[in-house]
Amino acid sequence: MSILRKALTTAALATALIATGAHAETKRIAIVVKALGIGFFEAAAKGAEEAAKELGDVEIIYTGPTDTTAEGQIEVINALIAQKVDAIAVSANDTDALVPTLKKAMDRGITVISWDSGVAAEGRMMHLNPSSNPLIGNMIIKLAADNLPEGGEVAVLSATTTSTNQNIWIEEMNKVMGNYPGITVVGTVYGDDLADKSYREAQGLMQTYPNLKAIIAPTSVGIVAAAQAVTDAGKAGQINVTGLGLPSEMAGHVKSGASKSFAIWNPIDLGYSATMIAYNLSNGAKAEAGAQIPMGRMGSVTLDDKLEGAMADPFVYDATNIDAFSSIF
Repeated sequence: MSILRKALTTAALATALIATGAHAETKRIAIVVKALGIGFFEAAAKGAEEAAKELGDVEIIYTGPTDTTAEGQIEVINALIAQKVDAIAVSANDTDALVPTLKKAMDRGITVISWDSGVAAEGRMMHLNPSSNPLIGNMIIKLAADNLPEGGEVAVLSATTTSTNQNIWIEEMNKVMGNYPGITVVGTVYGDDLADKSYREAQGLMQTYPNLKAIIAPTSVGIVAAAQAVTDAGKAGQINVTGLGLPSEMAGHVKSGASKSFAIWNPIDLGYSATMIAYNLSNGAKAEAGAQIPMGRMGSVTLDDKLEGAMADPFVYDATNIDAFSSIF
């Protein structure tokens, strides 16, 4: 089952869907990502295809805008509604802006879930967190603090100001700052999940805070850009770049000393799990508090009162294990 990498215009997406010749009995599950061309989501697409192959009667439509905007995602989702897909699983660029469009999808019988980066409750049936938000929030500051036994200044390079998941993780990080005495967060900047802007923002942090000891980037785009900026500034080993990233993209920066360690869940597992959940909900499973929704080889996700659930704990990568994973994702 091929991955369709069609974005943005209704006409382009309609043409792509017609070309697949999908049969009526085939479930068409759309994986809508923040933007095309991001390694994390490319890996998630592989997991979605794995789930589709395992299920046998699923066609994956992998799509998203070319930039990380709510407007781009709304255009894509409207096209999917027009094509009457069976399910939409979206990693949202904005918590609230997608809600009216996703409500329209649900009103028309389309199963809607969010994953990775959520939408407000009224805009989806459930949300799949890649991990527990408190665990992630604690992890990103712990990764910095573990390498600063005497404390120091750290800064955050996030995605967009409206990115649901990054904002929640930063909030959770701030809640546990008291557990890391001597660590001071001196600033938070936003690279909009664009490599060039993230690079410039990292440069700005180093210039603004000459005593900076670590940059925390809870985004796979930002962490790579920050590590490159630190390397180019000749500060690898002096400023530690950490946060959430992909082993394949961070291996060189770990080896250079620009990053001592970082964490991530497996995006392949995340795409796989989101697809399994969307499939089961479209086949009659109920998204309600306490429900356990099957996720194939990942087990099941248990929904809380907010109809949210966590897939797995984050995993730490460093010089001891990076080679084992960098060829996988």
